[in-house]
Amino acid sequence: MGNRSHDILKKPDWCFNRSVFKSVGFSDDDLNRPVIGIANSWNELVPGHANLRQVADHVRKGIYRAGGAVAEFGVIGACDGTAQGHAGMHYILPSRDLIANDIEVMVEAHRLDGIVLLGSCDKIVPGMLMAAARLTIPAIFLNGGPMLGGVTFDGRKSDLTTMSEALGMLKSDKIDGETYEQLEELCGPTCGSCAFYGTANTMCCMAEAMGMSLPGAALVPAVYADRLRLAESTGKAIVSLVQRQITADKVITYQSLENAIRVLMATGGSTNAVLHLSAVAAELGIDAGAMMAAYDRLSRTTPQIAKVNPASQYDMEDFHQAGGIPKVMEEIKQLLHGDSITVTGKTVAENLAAYKYKYPFNPNVISTLEQPFSQQKGLAILRGNLAPGTAVTKPAAIDPAMHVFTGSARVFDCEEAAEAAILNGGITAGDVVVIRYEGPKGGPGMREMYKAMKYVYGMGLAKKTALITDGRFSGTNNGCFVGHISPEAAEGGPLAAVENGDKITIDIPNGSLHLHLSEEEIQARLTRWQRPQPKFTRGYLGVYSKLASSAAKGAVIEI
Repeated sequence: MGNRSHDILKKPDWCFNRSVFKSVGFSDDDLNRPVIGIANSWNELVPGHANLRQVADHVRKGIYRAGGAVAEFGVIGACDGTAQGHAGMHYILPSRDLIANDIEVMVEAHRLDGIVLLGSCDKIVPGMLMAAARLTIPAIFLNGGPMLGGVTFDGRKSDLTTMSEALGMLKSDKIDGETYEQLEELCGPTCGSCAFYGTANTMCCMAEAMGMSLPGAALVPAVYADRLRLAESTGKAIVSLVQRQITADKVITYQSLENAIRVLMATGGSTNAVLHLSAVAAELGIDAGAMMAAYDRLSRTTPQIAKVNPASQYDMEDFHQAGGIPKVMEEIKQLLHGDSITVTGKTVAENLAAYKYKYPFNPNVISTLEQPFSQQKGLAILRGNLAPGTAVTKPAAIDPAMHVFTGSARVFDCEEAAEAAILNGGITAGDVVVIRYEGPKGGPGMREMYKAMKYVYGMGLAKKTALITDGRFSGTNNGCFVGHISPEAAEGGPLAAVENGDKITIDIPNGSLHLHLSEEEIQARLTRWQRPQPKFTRGYLGVYSKLASSAAKGAVIEI
């Protein structure tokens, strides 16, 4: 099969197109090569993307060395951290679909032969993987690498989210203002995706686990020279994929998604991965119900063999040096589809057999299948009369004593109201904080209840209260929490019927989220319920709030 770019670059009929390329500096030699796109989400606003210009330079080197020509273009990438706790967070999840659409437009409009996807953070990575699944061309993903950990604080290396925990401590007089302000200077010492196992690093690990990144690529820190060598190797690899016509749809399959789910469960990754892997699966036409069933089924037979922040004091650099995703996959290889093809052109089994580790193994970070850290699920799917369409929680980040919790509802109709109540001492032991109308449509955009959980931790309530929502959580959150409740409150789900004082039980071992009311009482309350007016009626959020699917379907835009 020839390069598809050559179909629009042949002489003499397509000399107009050749002149367009030549006007930006392409040569005849370039136009005889496969034209490889680099979708680069570099910007100066997001720490995880600040080094991607340098990474792209090394990808270019690899592409040229392997015989390709490069066409680089920009992609948006917003920071979840900066957007936390205000109206900006409404835009974060919806940006994922924009990213997928924009990459599709650029690839198809210019008939690119292959694409290298450069991104690092929460919605950028899944948006890029969605684009890859949608496009039947060779594609490879490369992230910019995690940040190094900061100064030691509260018993572990700090990270950017430590500031939110410290605010709760400051408000409850556990630390002084000087300590708090000094932490601001020292908790984020380098560029890179945040130093904990949140959504950003989880999704980079999922890309590697499903075979869309080179082995070991997910966790090499941003400031390591190995990150640049990986970039050059990635450039060479994409040209090989084009030459062999190994397209992304041959790599991203139901089997490779199951491999990713196995790694997600084995490592206790972010709950948001459920949302994003479902969105990638939707691009392949895989039924949402099948994906939810897969999470549930695979979680029951995948023990947790890696334990990193927020489940332990070890950060992403520690995870990388302990062997990273190759080591995890090696330990659980009997649970994986070893015959799945990857962007190396080889199978998962072949990659693992050939992988060379550079550092000593650390059993405190990555254990074995025979002696796991926990037989419990890393993530869990809950159902019940409060979540008939499913909800998601993360037992790996919850104290085992809190895996069954019953408390009294304290109901808030937005994130900000809950945060104010927490910081003002309005939440007490035994409460279940209910934050609703923050789902895909109601939010819109399924904001993260990151700050609320961090404030609960800082106030000393993480093991005394729970928080449930139709919104989402950050991968760094811990405590007792349940998110992605479907149907969401704005769609008339049972969450809309909850009132202050209602008893709610979270039962992770039995996969249940239960409101202690009769079905008749729930339905009577919903009969009196009135759908709130949409918060946005114009612009992209107005469109998204109308078309977004439920969290159980990946919160993708449904046409």
